[in-house]
Amino acid sequence: MFEGLFGKKKKAETKPAPKAKKKSEKEQVTERGEPYVAILSMEVDPENLNEGAFELDWNDKFIANLRRAGYQGKEDADLVDQWFQNVCRNVVLETYEQDQAMNGARFHNTKNLGNGRTEVS
Repeated sequence: MFEGLFGKKKKAETKPAPKAKKKSEKEQVTERGEPYVAILSMEVDPENLNEGAFELDWNDKFIANLRRAGYQGKEDADLVDQWFQNVCRNVVLETYEQDQAMNGARFHNTKNLGNGRTEVS
């Protein structure tokens, strides 16, 4: 009955509270003062599966650690590239050494027994 005189009561508009942007792993690690490096993407040449590229991301603390470890270069990307190549090289060397150890362990001694026969121990 009084609506006509005073108008309808408006309900208070409730806007959702702005969502706090979730910090990325890099932001969280950087805030803690820790080094950060991650592979963002990897591409492989479909015509030559032995060729490819990695896209890496890092923070300043990681670069500082590389410089302290003796890596040199004008650009941060140069240091990260040197580091990544060393990591890949170490993986290859470790795999090679394990392969050599396995092959060497299989055949210690061979002895020709004649008639096309060989003793392996």
